[in-house]
Amino acid sequence: MTDKEIFSLEDGKVLIKFARENIEHFLRYSKRIIVPDDLRKKFTDKYGAFVTLNVQNVEGNPLRGCIGYIEPNFSLYDAVHRVSVSSATEDSRFPPVTLEEMDNIIIELSILTPPKLIEVSDPKEYFEKIVIGRDGLIVEKGMRRGLLLPQVPVDHDRNWDVDTFLQHTCTKAWLSAEAWRDIKSTKIYSFQAILFEEEIPRGKVIRKYLTSS
Repeated sequence: MTDKEIFSLEDGKVLIKFARENIEHFLRYSKRIIVPDDLRKKFTDKYGAFVTLNVQNVEGNPLRGCIGYIEPNFSLYDAVHRVSVSSATEDSRFPPVTLEEMDNIIIELSILTPPKLIEVSDPKEYFEKIVIGRDGLIVEKGMRRGLLLPQVPVDHDRNWDVDTFLQHTCTKAWLSAEAWRDIKSTKIYSFQAILFEEEIPRGKVIRKYLTSS
């Protein structure tokens, strides 16, 4: 059974609802909700996960917050419990989200597969091994590390190619845009994501499929 088969649309609805309730409870009372027993039992396996907050009906980049765990170090319920609040309050790129803003914010959940090192003998091989719309990327060099989710190159009409995706992931790691070409000291990892998203704030939750394959 694949990861895509493990998580049903109903699972996505439950997890998105849990993430929203957790965020809004924290914004009201400065503490996270208690995880329901049924979620603890159902989502006990460990996964990396990101929660992304996007502002509805914003042209260009609607991002309002995005925090997550790359590695599968926590049970999925625990990861979502942690990063949902962090995405709203701890993303250093933005001020904390307010409770009033949540009326206009769409929640997206990315459940990650474990990262795998892309082994190449020539940097041009990345163009064959990375698939836009399937793969997320992690760039790592020394102590610097940057991640972009699989949806980033295709969301909001970006239409990036692999070269552009690699460059942006390098700059996310505070490296030069061409650092990916240095295969001796720069490591590139790929991963996939199972995506769920609200269509509108507090609205219908859908399984999100990316436009590229």
